Amino acid sequence: MDANGTPPPAEREPRGHVAVGVDGSPRSEAALREAAPQARRRAVPLEVVHGRPWSRLGGTGRGFGPPSREDAQALADAAADRARELEPGLTVLAGVSEEDAAEALVEVSGRAALTVVGSRGLGGFAGLLLGSVSLRVAAHAAGPLLLVRGGPEPEGGGAVHGTVVVGVESDADADAVELAFEEAAARHAELAALHAWIYHHLSPPGEPLVPSSPLEEDIARIARTEAAVAEGVVAPFREKYPRVRARVRTVNGSAQHVLIEASRAADLVVLAAHRGRGRLAMRLGPVVHALIHHAHCPVLMVPVPGKGGART
Repeated sequence: MDANGTPPPAEREPRGHVAVGVDGSPRSEAALREAAPQARRRAVPLEVVHGRPWSRLGGTGRGFGPPSREDAQALADAAADRARELEPGLTVLAGVSEEDAAEALVEVSGRAALTVVGSRGLGGFAGLLLGSVSLRVAAHAAGPLLLVRGGPEPEGGGAVHGTVVVGVESDADADAVELAFEEAAARHAELAALHAWIYHHLSPPGEPLVPSSPLEEDIARIARTEAAVAEGVVAPFREKYPRVRARVRTVNGSAQHVLIEASRAADLVVLAAHRGRGRLAMRLGPVVHALIHHAHCPVLMVPVPGKGGART
């Protein structure tokens, strides 16, 4: 503390809260619409973060040069005011970072319970440059990350389906499954746990690819095994969240396709993101990439440190 008893800036930074990245774009507004209710449901403050390249609040007509810090703060303050309109009584903090937007959000994710970003930045040519912000944050966020696709209108047209979907591969996804149960409980929604698997069968030369009776039996046996794996991951949380109606569905097919199709009738898809280790490791797997780009509802990504195996 200083002579006036004021804690240093690092000690004044919020922790365990919800943070949202804003840049003045329609997708930034979509992220804000998701972040404010999340903070209200969790009874924590909302932190609004605007990183470089800074933007001006639309219609201010402030000069012709690059946006100043004052311009950037005005944009962040306007977003904070919008959040307070969405959730009256919510504590909202607004800040401007000197860092690149992705780096600023990754830093915030280390102390936030949840970080929220739009899946694209500004439109036009700038959008081509900023479109990678959400992917960079997804690749390096230290905690749960909610990715919101959408524009001026709510994603999915604003319809409420009453369903939270979670992708389940193995017991390594337990953190994502628990967070999905928490979201379903908070939303008074049911939980659909989807486990996708692919049957790999190589027919001997000259034999048809149409499953024979023994092959059908083999597929059925594997399906039962796969269902037991998924149910084993979900079972402990059924007891912890008895009010959540949870169902497990196993599908022989691509996880990307299964989850994207399920997102059409979901309010949220929760997905564990298994990351490779090291600077040269692939940070995000194909399933996460597919959902970020093609899901029909927001995607809640829960990072899981990788061990060099398959990545979601």
